Amino acid sequence: MIKVAVLGYGTVGSGVVQVIQDNAALISKRVGDDIEVKYILDLREFPGDKNEDKVVHDINVILDDPEVSIVCETMGGVNPAFQFSKDALAKGKSVCTSNKELVENHGPELIALAKQNNCNYLFEASVGGGIPIIRPMNSSLAPEEIVRIMGILNGTTNFILTKMAKEGAAYADVLKQAQELGYAERNPEADVEGHDAGRKIAILSSLMTGKTVKFADVHTEGITKIETIDFEYAAKMGKSIKLIAMAEQKDGKLTALVAPFMIGADHPLNGVNGVFNAIYVTGNMLGDVMFYGQGAGKLATASAVVSDVIECARNLDRTLPVVWDDEKLDVEDYTASERCFFVRAAIGSRSQVLNTFGSINEIRVTDEEFAFVTNKMSEQAFNKLIASVDKVISTIRVAE
Repeated sequence: MIKVAVLGYGTVGSGVVQVIQDNAALISKRVGDDIEVKYILDLREFPGDKNEDKVVHDINVILDDPEVSIVCETMGGVNPAFQFSKDALAKGKSVCTSNKELVENHGPELIALAKQNNCNYLFEASVGGGIPIIRPMNSSLAPEEIVRIMGILNGTTNFILTKMAKEGAAYADVLKQAQELGYAERNPEADVEGHDAGRKIAILSSLMTGKTVKFADVHTEGITKIETIDFEYAAKMGKSIKLIAMAEQKDGKLTALVAPFMIGADHPLNGVNGVFNAIYVTGNMLGDVMFYGQGAGKLATASAVVSDVIECARNLDRTLPVVWDDEKLDVEDYTASERCFFVRAAIGSRSQVLNTFGSINEIRVTDEEFAFVTNKMSEQAFNKLIASVDKVISTIRVAE
Protein backbone atom coordinates (compact mmCIF):
# COMPACT_ATOMS: atom_id res chain seq x y z
CA MET A 1 0.00 0.00 0.00
CA ILE A 2 1.22 3.50 -0.90
CA LYS A 3 0.80 6.08 1.86
CA VAL A 4 0.10 9.75 1.12
CA ALA A 5 0.16 12.91 3.24
CA VAL A 6 -1.84 16.02 2.41
CA LEU A 7 -0.53 19.43 3.51
CA GLY A 8 -3.47 21.76 4.07
CA TYR A 9 -7.08 20.68 4.55
CA GLY A 10 -8.74 23.62 2.86
CA THR A 11 -10.76 23.61 -0.35
CA VAL A 12 -8.24 21.79 -2.56
CA GLY A 13 -6.69 19.64 0.18
CA SER A 14 -10.04 18.29 1.33
CA GLY A 15 -10.89 17.67 -2.32
CA VAL A 16 -7.72 15.63 -2.77
CA VAL A 17 -8.64 13.45 0.20
CA GLN A 18 -12.17 13.04 -1.17
CA VAL A 19 -10.97 12.02 -4.65
CA ILE A 20 -8.50 9.48 -3.24
CA GLN A 21 -11.13 7.98 -0.93
CA ASP A 22 -14.19 8.08 -3.19
CA ASN A 23 -12.33 6.71 -6.24
CA ALA A 24 -10.12 4.33 -4.27
CA ALA A 25 -11.03 1.19 -6.21
CA LEU A 26 -10.54 2.83 -9.59
CA ILE A 27 -7.23 4.43 -8.55
CA SER A 28 -6.00 1.12 -7.13
CA LYS A 29 -6.74 -0.62 -10.41
CA ARG A 30 -4.89 2.02 -12.42
CA VAL A 31 -1.87 2.12 -10.13
CA GLY A 32 -1.68 -1.58 -9.36
CA ASP A 33 -1.60 -0.88 -5.64
CA ASP A 34 -3.82 0.72 -3.00
CA ILE A 35 -3.32 4.41 -2.13
CA GLU A 36 -4.24 5.64 1.33
CA VAL A 37 -4.14 9.08 2.97
CA LYS A 38 -2.21 8.53 6.19
CA TYR A 39 -1.79 12.13 7.39
CA ILE A 40 -3.41 15.53 6.93
CA LEU A 41 -1.30 18.48 8.08
CA ASP A 42 -3.22 21.52 9.28
CA LEU A 43 -3.10 24.03 12.12
CA ARG A 44 -6.77 23.48 12.82
CA GLU A 45 -8.73 20.65 14.39
CA PHE A 46 -11.65 19.11 12.51
CA PRO A 47 -13.98 17.61 15.12
CA GLY A 48 -16.62 15.40 13.57
CA ASP A 49 -14.81 15.12 10.24
CA LYS A 50 -14.44 11.51 9.14
CA ASN A 51 -10.71 12.12 8.69
CA GLU A 52 -10.11 13.90 12.02
CA ASP A 53 -7.90 11.05 13.25
CA LYS A 54 -5.48 11.66 10.37
CA VAL A 55 -4.86 15.32 11.26
CA VAL A 56 -1.41 16.24 12.58
CA HIS A 57 0.10 19.65 13.34
CA ASP A 58 3.82 18.91 13.01
CA ILE A 59 5.38 18.47 9.55
CA ASN A 60 8.10 16.29 11.08
CA VAL A 61 5.57 13.56 11.80
CA ILE A 62 5.19 13.24 8.02
CA LEU A 63 8.83 13.81 7.10
CA ASP A 64 10.08 11.21 9.60
CA ASP A 65 7.59 8.50 8.61
CA PRO A 66 9.23 6.18 6.06
CA GLU A 67 5.81 4.81 5.07
CA VAL A 68 4.84 8.13 3.45
CA SER A 69 6.14 8.20 -0.12
CA ILE A 70 3.99 10.96 -1.64
CA VAL A 71 3.11 14.40 -0.26
CA CYS A 72 0.34 16.61 -1.68
CA GLU A 73 1.08 20.29 -1.04
CA THR A 74 -2.19 22.22 -1.20
CA MET A 75 -1.38 24.99 1.29
CA GLY A 76 -0.91 27.87 -1.13
CA GLY A 77 1.60 30.70 -0.80
CA VAL A 78 5.38 30.37 -0.78
CA ASN A 79 6.09 29.96 2.92
CA PRO A 80 6.08 27.50 4.62
CA ALA A 81 5.08 25.48 1.53
CA PHE A 82 8.50 25.92 -0.06
CA GLN A 83 10.41 24.68 2.97
CA PHE A 84 8.01 21.78 3.53
CA SER A 85 8.30 20.75 -0.13
CA LYS A 86 12.10 20.94 -0.02
CA ASP A 87 12.27 18.87 3.14
CA ALA A 88 9.94 16.21 1.71
CA LEU A 89 11.91 15.93 -1.54
CA ALA A 90 15.19 15.73 0.39
CA LYS A 91 13.74 12.67 2.16
CA GLY A 92 12.92 11.06 -1.19
CA LYS A 93 9.18 11.74 -0.93
CA SER A 94 7.53 12.88 -4.17
CA VAL A 95 5.56 16.12 -3.98
CA CYS A 96 2.42 16.97 -5.98
CA THR A 97 1.16 20.55 -5.82
CA SER A 98 -1.55 22.93 -6.98
CA ASN A 99 0.48 25.94 -5.81
CA LYS A 100 1.15 28.14 -8.87
CA GLU A 101 2.91 30.83 -6.84
CA LEU A 102 5.39 28.33 -5.44
CA VAL A 103 5.92 26.61 -8.81
CA GLU A 104 6.52 29.93 -10.58
CA ASN A 105 8.99 31.08 -7.93
CA HIS A 106 10.88 27.86 -7.22
CA GLY A 107 9.96 25.28 -9.86
CA PRO A 108 13.46 24.56 -11.26
CA GLU A 109 15.02 24.21 -7.81
CA LEU A 110 12.36 21.75 -6.64
CA ILE A 111 12.49 19.76 -9.90
CA ALA A 112 16.28 19.48 -9.54
CA LEU A 113 15.99 18.43 -5.89
CA ALA A 114 13.49 15.73 -6.84
CA LYS A 115 15.91 14.39 -9.46
CA GLN A 116 18.74 14.30 -6.91
CA ASN A 117 16.62 12.15 -4.60
CA ASN A 118 15.01 9.82 -7.19
CA CYS A 119 11.51 11.16 -6.66
CA ASN A 120 9.21 13.62 -8.42
CA TYR A 121 7.94 17.17 -8.16
CA LEU A 122 4.73 17.39 -10.20
CA PHE A 123 2.42 20.38 -10.61
CA GLU A 124 -0.37 19.57 -13.07
CA ALA A 125 -2.95 21.46 -10.98
CA SER A 126 -0.94 24.70 -10.87
CA VAL A 127 -2.15 25.79 -14.32
CA GLY A 128 -5.70 25.39 -15.58
CA GLY A 129 -7.17 23.65 -12.54
CA GLY A 130 -8.57 20.36 -13.79
CA ILE A 131 -7.39 20.85 -17.39
CA PRO A 132 -4.50 18.52 -18.26
CA ILE A 133 -1.78 20.71 -19.80
CA ILE A 134 1.50 20.24 -17.90
CA ARG A 135 1.79 16.51 -18.58
CA PRO A 136 0.79 16.84 -22.25
CA MET A 137 3.52 19.47 -22.68
CA ASN A 138 6.05 17.08 -21.14
CA SER A 139 4.88 14.01 -23.06
CA SER A 140 2.34 14.26 -25.88
CA LEU A 141 3.81 17.54 -27.15
CA ALA A 142 7.42 16.57 -26.47
CA PRO A 143 8.29 16.26 -30.21
CA GLU A 144 7.01 19.78 -30.86
CA GLU A 145 8.63 23.15 -30.88
CA ILE A 146 5.77 25.08 -29.32
CA VAL A 147 5.60 28.43 -31.06
CA ARG A 148 2.61 29.95 -29.33
CA ILE A 149 0.34 29.49 -26.32
CA MET A 150 -2.87 31.50 -25.97
CA GLY A 151 -5.06 30.85 -22.99
CA ILE A 152 -8.02 31.90 -20.91
CA LEU A 153 -6.36 30.97 -17.64
CA ASN A 154 -8.51 32.64 -15.00
CA GLY A 155 -12.08 31.57 -14.33
CA THR A 156 -12.98 34.62 -12.24
CA THR A 157 -12.26 37.13 -14.99
CA ASN A 158 -13.85 34.94 -17.63
CA PHE A 159 -17.02 34.71 -15.52
CA ILE A 160 -17.10 38.50 -15.15
CA LEU A 161 -16.51 39.21 -18.84
CA THR A 162 -19.10 36.61 -19.90
CA LYS A 163 -21.74 38.16 -17.62
CA MET A 164 -20.95 41.65 -18.89
CA ALA A 165 -21.25 40.45 -22.49
CA LYS A 166 -24.46 38.45 -22.14
CA GLU A 167 -26.37 40.54 -19.61
CA GLY A 168 -25.04 44.04 -20.23
CA ALA A 169 -24.12 44.25 -16.55
CA ALA A 170 -21.57 46.69 -15.15
CA TYR A 171 -18.15 45.44 -14.03
CA ALA A 172 -18.63 46.37 -10.37
CA ASP A 173 -22.00 44.57 -10.18
CA VAL A 174 -20.68 41.36 -11.73
CA LEU A 175 -17.58 41.42 -9.51
CA LYS A 176 -19.83 41.60 -6.46
CA GLN A 177 -21.85 38.65 -7.77
CA ALA A 178 -18.65 36.67 -8.41
CA GLN A 179 -17.57 37.30 -4.82
CA GLU A 180 -20.95 36.19 -3.48
CA LEU A 181 -20.71 32.96 -5.51
CA GLY A 182 -17.19 32.28 -4.27
CA TYR A 183 -15.56 32.77 -7.68
CA ALA A 184 -13.70 35.91 -6.57
CA GLU A 185 -11.81 36.65 -3.38
CA ARG A 186 -12.72 39.53 -1.09
CA ASN A 187 -9.58 41.19 -2.48
CA PRO A 188 -9.85 40.24 -6.17
CA GLU A 189 -6.68 42.02 -7.32
CA ALA A 190 -4.71 38.90 -8.25
CA ASP A 191 -7.49 37.84 -10.61
CA VAL A 192 -8.83 41.08 -12.07
CA GLU A 193 -5.42 42.70 -12.57
CA GLY A 194 -4.12 39.66 -14.45
CA HIS A 195 -1.55 38.49 -11.90
CA ASP A 196 -2.99 34.97 -11.54
CA ALA A 197 -2.99 34.44 -15.30
CA GLY A 198 0.47 35.99 -15.47
CA ARG A 199 1.94 33.42 -13.09
CA LYS A 200 0.33 30.63 -15.08
CA ILE A 201 1.65 31.82 -18.44
CA ALA A 202 5.09 32.21 -16.84
CA ILE A 203 4.99 28.51 -15.87
CA LEU A 204 3.81 27.47 -19.33
CA SER A 205 6.44 29.69 -20.96
CA SER A 206 9.13 28.02 -18.85
CA LEU A 207 8.00 24.58 -19.99
CA MET A 208 7.67 25.86 -23.55
CA THR A 209 11.30 27.08 -23.62
CA GLY A 210 12.94 24.81 -21.07
CA LYS A 211 14.32 27.88 -19.28
CA THR A 212 12.97 30.07 -16.47
CA VAL A 213 10.47 32.78 -17.33
CA LYS A 214 9.62 34.97 -14.35
CA PHE A 215 6.18 36.41 -13.72
CA ALA A 216 7.78 39.81 -13.10
CA ASP A 217 8.87 39.85 -16.76
CA VAL A 218 5.37 39.13 -18.10
CA HIS A 219 3.50 42.33 -18.99
CA THR A 220 0.09 42.14 -17.31
CA GLU A 221 -3.07 44.20 -17.73
CA GLY A 222 -6.38 43.39 -16.10
CA ILE A 223 -10.05 43.83 -16.92
CA THR A 224 -10.94 46.74 -14.62
CA LYS A 225 -11.07 49.26 -17.49
CA ILE A 226 -13.42 47.20 -19.66
CA GLU A 227 -16.87 48.81 -19.91
CA THR A 228 -20.25 47.45 -20.87
CA ILE A 229 -20.26 49.53 -24.04
CA ASP A 230 -17.10 47.75 -25.22
CA PHE A 231 -19.20 44.61 -25.56
CA GLU A 232 -21.70 46.45 -27.73
CA TYR A 233 -18.91 47.32 -30.12
CA ALA A 234 -17.57 43.76 -29.95
CA ALA A 235 -21.01 42.34 -30.76
CA LYS A 236 -21.31 44.65 -33.80
CA MET A 237 -18.02 43.22 -35.07
CA GLY A 238 -18.89 39.60 -34.25
CA LYS A 239 -16.25 39.42 -31.52
CA SER A 240 -15.99 38.75 -27.80
CA ILE A 241 -13.66 40.21 -25.17
CA LYS A 242 -11.48 37.83 -23.16
CA LEU A 243 -8.54 38.16 -20.79
CA ILE A 244 -5.85 36.36 -22.76
CA ALA A 245 -2.50 35.09 -21.52
CA MET A 246 -0.14 34.73 -24.45
CA ALA A 247 3.42 33.54 -25.05
CA GLU A 248 5.06 33.44 -28.48
CA GLN A 249 8.44 32.16 -29.67
CA LYS A 250 10.01 33.50 -32.84
CA ASP A 251 13.65 33.29 -33.91
CA GLY A 252 14.62 32.06 -30.47
CA LYS A 253 13.00 35.03 -28.73
CA LEU A 254 10.00 34.92 -26.39
CA THR A 255 7.33 37.54 -25.81
CA ALA A 256 4.69 37.13 -23.12
CA LEU A 257 1.79 39.20 -21.88
CA VAL A 258 -1.63 39.10 -20.24
CA ALA A 259 -4.26 41.58 -21.42
CA PRO A 260 -7.86 41.89 -22.64
CA PHE A 261 -8.23 40.98 -26.32
CA MET A 262 -11.09 41.08 -28.78
CA ILE A 263 -11.50 37.58 -30.22
CA GLY A 264 -13.19 36.82 -33.54
CA ALA A 265 -16.23 34.53 -33.76
CA ASP A 266 -14.25 31.86 -35.62
CA HIS A 267 -11.50 31.65 -32.98
CA PRO A 268 -11.77 28.59 -30.67
CA LEU A 269 -11.34 30.77 -27.57
CA ASN A 270 -14.36 32.89 -28.50
CA GLY A 271 -16.86 30.39 -27.11
CA VAL A 272 -15.09 29.74 -23.79
CA ASN A 273 -17.50 31.22 -21.27
CA GLY A 274 -18.24 31.39 -17.56
CA VAL A 275 -15.67 29.93 -15.20
CA PHE A 276 -14.28 27.62 -17.88
CA ASN A 277 -10.69 27.93 -19.08
CA ALA A 278 -8.98 26.91 -22.30
CA ILE A 279 -5.39 26.70 -23.49
CA TYR A 280 -4.71 26.95 -27.22
CA VAL A 281 -1.29 25.59 -28.20
CA THR A 282 0.44 25.85 -31.56
CA GLY A 283 3.27 23.44 -32.40
CA ASN A 284 5.57 23.72 -35.38
CA MET A 285 4.59 20.24 -36.64
CA LEU A 286 1.25 19.46 -35.01
CA GLY A 287 -0.35 22.83 -35.63
CA ASP A 288 -3.14 23.88 -33.29
CA VAL A 289 -4.59 21.95 -30.36
CA MET A 290 -6.83 23.17 -27.54
CA PHE A 291 -7.32 21.99 -23.96
CA TYR A 292 -10.64 22.99 -22.40
CA GLY A 293 -12.33 22.43 -19.06
CA GLN A 294 -12.92 23.67 -15.54
CA GLY A 295 -10.05 25.95 -14.64
CA ALA A 296 -10.79 26.02 -10.93
CA GLY A 297 -13.01 24.45 -8.29
CA LYS A 298 -12.48 22.01 -5.47
CA LEU A 299 -12.85 18.66 -7.21
CA ALA A 300 -11.55 19.71 -10.63
CA THR A 301 -8.28 20.97 -9.13
CA ALA A 302 -8.12 18.05 -6.69
CA SER A 303 -8.52 15.60 -9.58
CA ALA A 304 -5.45 17.13 -11.24
CA VAL A 305 -3.45 16.78 -8.01
CA VAL A 306 -4.48 13.13 -7.69
CA SER A 307 -3.51 12.50 -11.33
CA ASP A 308 0.00 13.50 -10.25
CA VAL A 309 -0.26 11.21 -7.21
CA ILE A 310 -1.02 8.34 -9.59
CA GLU A 311 1.98 9.22 -11.77
CA CYS A 312 4.23 9.30 -8.70
CA ALA A 313 2.82 5.98 -7.48
CA ARG A 314 3.53 4.40 -10.86
CA ASN A 315 7.09 5.74 -10.79
CA LEU A 316 8.36 5.20 -7.25
CA ASP A 317 12.17 5.58 -7.07
CA ARG A 318 12.19 6.96 -10.62
CA THR A 319 12.21 10.60 -11.69
CA LEU A 320 10.04 11.59 -14.61
CA PRO A 321 11.73 14.04 -17.02
CA VAL A 322 10.66 17.69 -16.76
CA VAL A 323 12.68 20.09 -18.91
CA TRP A 324 12.88 23.34 -16.95
CA ASP A 325 16.34 24.73 -16.19
CA ASP A 326 17.08 27.50 -13.71
CA GLU A 327 18.73 29.61 -16.42
CA LYS A 328 16.66 32.80 -16.63
CA LEU A 329 15.28 33.64 -20.06
CA ASP A 330 15.18 37.30 -21.03
CA VAL A 331 11.68 38.09 -22.24
CA GLU A 332 11.51 40.39 -25.25
CA ASP A 333 9.78 43.76 -25.16
CA TYR A 334 6.12 43.00 -25.88
CA THR A 335 5.68 46.32 -27.68
CA ALA A 336 7.65 44.98 -30.66
CA SER A 337 4.81 42.50 -31.35
CA GLU A 338 2.47 43.31 -34.23
CA ARG A 339 -1.31 43.18 -34.05
CA CYS A 340 -4.46 45.20 -34.72
CA PHE A 341 -6.02 47.52 -32.14
CA PHE A 342 -9.60 48.50 -31.37
CA VAL A 343 -9.89 52.21 -30.53
CA ARG A 344 -12.75 54.21 -29.00
CA ALA A 345 -12.60 58.00 -29.22
CA ALA A 346 -14.85 61.00 -28.66
CA ILE A 347 -16.61 62.18 -31.80
CA GLY A 348 -14.66 65.45 -31.68
CA SER A 349 -11.44 63.52 -32.35
CA ARG A 350 -12.63 62.11 -35.68
CA SER A 351 -10.59 64.48 -37.86
CA GLN A 352 -7.44 63.76 -35.84
CA VAL A 353 -8.01 60.02 -36.25
CA LEU A 354 -8.41 60.37 -40.00
CA ASN A 355 -5.25 62.48 -40.25
CA THR A 356 -3.31 59.98 -38.15
CA PHE A 357 -4.62 56.62 -39.31
CA GLY A 358 -6.03 57.47 -42.76
CA SER A 359 -9.37 56.07 -43.86
CA ILE A 360 -11.09 53.91 -41.24
CA ASN A 361 -14.03 51.56 -41.03
CA GLU A 362 -16.02 53.51 -38.47
CA ILE A 363 -18.22 51.75 -35.89
CA ARG A 364 -20.92 53.61 -33.95
CA VAL A 365 -23.13 52.63 -31.03
CA THR A 366 -23.73 56.16 -29.65
CA ASP A 367 -23.70 59.70 -31.06
CA GLU A 368 -21.00 60.87 -28.65
CA GLU A 369 -18.21 58.55 -29.74
CA PHE A 370 -17.00 56.23 -32.47
CA ALA A 371 -14.64 53.30 -32.79
CA PHE A 372 -12.45 51.63 -35.38
CA VAL A 373 -9.88 48.84 -35.74
CA THR A 374 -6.39 49.72 -36.94
CA ASN A 375 -4.33 47.90 -39.53
CA LYS A 376 -1.75 45.47 -38.16
CA MET A 377 1.22 47.29 -36.65
CA SER A 378 3.68 47.03 -33.78
CA GLU A 379 2.56 48.20 -30.37
CA GLN A 380 5.40 50.72 -30.47
CA ALA A 381 4.07 52.22 -33.69
CA PHE A 382 0.49 52.21 -32.38
CA ASN A 383 1.45 53.92 -29.12
CA LYS A 384 3.23 56.65 -31.06
CA LEU A 385 0.27 57.24 -33.37
CA ILE A 386 -2.43 57.13 -30.70
CA ALA A 387 -0.54 59.67 -28.57
CA SER A 388 -1.30 62.29 -31.25
CA VAL A 389 -5.08 61.81 -30.89
CA ASP A 390 -6.99 63.74 -28.24
CA LYS A 391 -9.90 62.29 -26.30
CA VAL A 392 -9.12 58.59 -26.81
CA ILE A 393 -11.52 56.74 -24.51
CA SER A 394 -10.00 53.25 -24.58
CA THR A 395 -8.05 50.74 -26.64
CA ILE A 396 -8.20 46.95 -26.72
CA ARG A 397 -5.88 44.59 -28.56
CA VAL A 398 -7.38 42.40 -31.30
CA ALA A 399 -6.28 38.77 -31.57
CA GLU A 400 -5.67 37.08 -34.90
